[in-house]
Amino acid sequence: MSEMVQKVLMEKGELKKLAISLFNKVWDLMENPDRTEDENLEMIHMVHTSRYHWGIAGQPVNLSRGEWQISRVYTVLNRAEPALFHAKRNLEICLSNKIGDFDLAFAYEALARAYQIAGDEENVQQYKKLAYEAAEDIAKKEDKQVVLNDLASI
Repeated sequence: MSEMVQKVLMEKGELKKLAISLFNKVWDLMENPDRTEDENLEMIHMVHTSRYHWGIAGQPVNLSRGEWQISRVYTVLNRAEPALFHAKRNLEICLSNKIGDFDLAFAYEALARAYQIAGDEENVQQYKKLAYEAAEDIAKKEDKQVVLNDLASI
């Protein structure tokens, strides 16, 4: 393997580590009920940075999960337009790459949650229904339960 190829692979590995670290930090901030406005801004910047790095070093499933997390951050912040934009992008990635299982169920969940923030009850119910249907095809019982618990919170 050439030195240049090794360097590129090493850089991708570092980018993956960074993307994972940022994803986890964003999750911690989302779960903090006492976030400050500065932490909200930090969370927005980190979630987009994580997704950006997955775009360089990840696979389509990583892109999907990154878009899902961006949408979730915006729903937590009660910002419908960007939540819907990223939830739709998430679903597009799942469908165009034939990504199923819990990722597809969560793509529908993200849309239901974003439409809830937007005040569109008809679409909330439509995408919740699709999420429940997709959840039936989830292979792991534990993953299915995570999806069902999230859907119950909408």
